[in-house]
Amino acid sequence: MKHFGSCLIAVGIGLTAYLSVDAAHGQTARLEFEVASIKLTQPGSREGAGIKAMPGGQRYVATNVPVRLIFRLMYRLTEKQVAGGPDWFNTERYDVDARADHPYNLDDLHVMFQNLLADRFKLQFHKETKELPAYALMVDKAGSKMKLNQTPQDFEIPYNCSGFGKCTGTRIPMGYFCWILSGFLDRPVIDKTGLGDFYNFELHYTPELPPGISKDQIPPGTDLDGPTIFTALKEQLGLKLEALKGPVDIYVIDHAEKPSEN
Repeated sequence: MKHFGSCLIAVGIGLTAYLSVDAAHGQTARLEFEVASIKLTQPGSREGAGIKAMPGGQRYVATNVPVRLIFRLMYRLTEKQVAGGPDWFNTERYDVDARADHPYNLDDLHVMFQNLLADRFKLQFHKETKELPAYALMVDKAGSKMKLNQTPQDFEIPYNCSGFGKCTGTRIPMGYFCWILSGFLDRPVIDKTGLGDFYNFELHYTPELPPGISKDQIPPGTDLDGPTIFTALKEQLGLKLEALKGPVDIYVIDHAEKPSEN
């Protein structure tokens, strides 16, 4: 189900830079975890699948997830934006426990995880551009209805769903929200809001039922007559989605190796 996969990996913010500045030496330093344990998930494990930066900004944990899913999160990609790679990249599940030498912001932790994939999984990829259907997320003419959140970063998951189409955004940036919407709508969503801050909101809508699922399989009391996500975004958040077709980056996996456990 689209919504399950999106909520599973809704735990971080995509990155645009790979290097940080070493203030003491005035040089660029590659961002790396101090130590990282990578193990195959034990067969039959009942551990819940998920990826999460832990409070404090020094630790990042992935449990019972395929590398392809980790890759998508760290580069903030939809399923359609990843191509290639060996079969095990999507089928074998791993447990990763990575620790930094001191607290970092979430952006830096994601860069560290990108570098971890390159170092331990020998991951190599290239980007291609294709014209694909997409959506642009924009502020509606009436203006945003979301509440500004100026609290410090807390490393909590910024988007959570507690029921059928009942979701909460807490200190969520629009770039991250666009990535979440991409998973729901099965096509890239481009941030055209111009909103650069963090926001809180409540979003209630009725998702499309997955193929093979009928209304009588939905728990009693579930609202199946609520607004679509398009209507809910406009009425509840002051945002709108407009369909378009444009250039979308496709990440093609050229090489990956299974890591040695430690």
